[in-house]
Amino acid sequence: MAQKGILSYNIESKQELYSAYMPFLVHGGLFVPTRKTFQLGDEVLILLGLLGEERIAIPGRVAWITPPGSQHSIASGVGIQFSDGPEGGQARNTISSLLAGMLESEKPTRTL
Repeated sequence: MAQKGILSYNIESKQELYSAYMPFLVHGGLFVPTRKTFQLGDEVLILLGLLGEERIAIPGRVAWITPPGSQHSIASGVGIQFSDGPEGGQARNTISSLLAGMLESEKPTRTL
């Protein structure tokens, strides 16, 4: 059975947001650096601080895991796919607006 976890993540710059955002996931998602252990499919609530604004709570599920000690000094963490509810849609729209014009960039991210 999937556990429920809470992850807190503060993103201070658009570049950091670009590096963490996963628009290729259905409903969008974020890579959240953490040393907590999760399994694929675990339910998670992200408490996200965006560019100094009020925190938003985004429900989702673990869709990706980068364990500690991965190759190329990649940060350990989890990729969270946003839920198919109003909070997930609002988070996706907010992030897409903040990253307008950057999403087509060729710059590498922490995800792919």
